[in-house]
Amino acid sequence: MSRHMLRRIAILIAVCVLSTWATAQNSPKKPQPDAPWPTKTVKLLVGFPAGSSPDLVARAMAEPLSKALGQPVIVENHPGAGGNIAADLVAKSTDNHTLGIMINGNMTIAKLLNPKTPFDPAKDLAPISLIGTAPLVLTAPANAPGNNAQDFLVAARNAGNKWNYGTPGNGTVGHIGMEYLKVRTQMDAVHIPYPGNPQVITAMLGGQINLSLLPPGLAMAQIRAGKLKAIGVTSISRSPLVPELPSLGEAGVQNFQLEIWTAAAGPASLPKPVVAKLSGLFSEIARTPEMRQKLFTQGWQVAGTSSEGLANRIKSDTNLLGGVIAMRGIKAE
Repeated sequence: MSRHMLRRIAILIAVCVLSTWATAQNSPKKPQPDAPWPTKTVKLLVGFPAGSSPDLVARAMAEPLSKALGQPVIVENHPGAGGNIAADLVAKSTDNHTLGIMINGNMTIAKLLNPKTPFDPAKDLAPISLIGTAPLVLTAPANAPGNNAQDFLVAARNAGNKWNYGTPGNGTVGHIGMEYLKVRTQMDAVHIPYPGNPQVITAMLGGQINLSLLPPGLAMAQIRAGKLKAIGVTSISRSPLVPELPSLGEAGVQNFQLEIWTAAAGPASLPKPVVAKLSGLFSEIARTPEMRQKLFTQGWQVAGTSSEGLANRIKSDTNLLGGVIAMRGIKAE
């Protein structure tokens, strides 16, 4: 074969190769299947001690979540800083297998209360699902004045700064909520922080404080025993958790709504398909009759939202609580 013929063949081969390459580049690419997830144990971090409300939620969700994922799901407690130690560990995790069960303070106002907080909820956390919500109960000693909520609020307003209210610490939802209520009712009760809600209840039983906003799961045992008095719940209408209690709206505090909540979150770096998968699973598990009853017993009304639903709740609560923080000059310690 002549040299000229070999050159022509080489040119034709090159043209065919280039044509094939160009066709492949321009043709639509077939979607690649998502990488398998999870590939190892999934950790649920909780920023509070064992037996706390977020811990109980995490442990309730762990077993059904493990069955759905086909991998072990373990709960790790990293208490401290109002849950922000665990939230920071989640925010900084890079293994795509570390999640958190958090409260609203960790996911909304942490940075507003303390600029030195090592993570930014808005930038460093990926909302997964709002699991459960609950109003707080405005609670007073059993011998508090007034036969109804209206009478009590009048007495509280007239007492000025002679009354005290207790909370589980500066910057907690109980603290911010009471300052918000003071603005709405012209009360002027003085804040006394305690290490936790159990100490708040002890102080109220002992007559050291006059009122507090407490989670229903903690307050109702004392209220039903006649040792404390329930004034009302911080929801627009009565709560299914404590339907026997009036709302503060019924006492004339119009459009006053404040809830605590617990939610699942991951680091902002968590791949979107993983977030979507987890959001669907958390929502589905929370809404099962068995889990709904279990969470109700723990003091939660099931929400079971999508990641977008949780993101919307974070935004609205950050605006509300952030406004109170700015107005009242509240800082975490």
